[in-house]
Amino acid sequence: MSDRVTVVYDGHLAVVTLNYPDRMNVLNRRGWEALAKAMTALGDDPGVHCVVIEGAGDRAFSAGSDIGRFPEERQTPEQVRAYGQALESALEALRGCPHPTVALILGDCVGGGLEIAACCDLRICGESSRFGAPINRLGLTMSYTELGPLVDLVGASGALEILLEGGLLDAEQAYQKGLVTRVVPDDDVEDEARATALRIAAGAPLVNRWHKKFVRRLTDGGGPLTEDERQEAYEAFGTDDYLEGVLAFLERRDPQFKGK
Repeated sequence: MSDRVTVVYDGHLAVVTLNYPDRMNVLNRRGWEALAKAMTALGDDPGVHCVVIEGAGDRAFSAGSDIGRFPEERQTPEQVRAYGQALESALEALRGCPHPTVALILGDCVGGGLEIAACCDLRICGESSRFGAPINRLGLTMSYTELGPLVDLVGASGALEILLEGGLLDAEQAYQKGLVTRVVPDDDVEDEARATALRIAAGAPLVNRWHKKFVRRLTDGGGPLTEDERQEAYEAFGTDDYLEGVLAFLERRDPQFKGK
């Protein structure tokens, strides 16, 4: 795995760090491949109840792709395809992760960094954070895979405003557009994101995964729900976690969910 992406486990939490603070946590092709590998592995781990994505340091969540490596990694048609596959695989693995995901955003969140954050379920940022995707200054486009999560968050006109103007939004503007879930003082971002992740992890993990799946299905434009899909909404009542949750409520204690 690339040293630009690290994973640390903390109980039922997994913290994925974009780890290149000297260059605003940019990712080269191997970094995108490492992010895809990490998120795929975490998605397959039933012991994980919540994933936090963060950038190392306080200057940036991520500035996205490492443009300095483009002449050697993203120049020929073959390189462009390979790089695109690595980047899109990372975003698909992140967006497809069955566990809840929380983006902890300090500093700038731009370009591919904005794409990563948009793939997360919740995004918590500091008051000084900035957001944007000034890639029309570079003469390159976002793919459909990259654009999808951004359009889902801010709509077609919002996405076009970000892409066509190429400017940076401050935290309040990002919040008003729906790019972020919550804005807190810079010094409180880490505590707020961790507290949020712990609250999520304290819930029944199967229920959290089902709810994430159901919400995605309701917004994917896939047409009417099938009868099997409707019946899946009742499967939680056959789990051990359901029995534990009800018993804990009656006994006035915190439930101890096992994901079964």
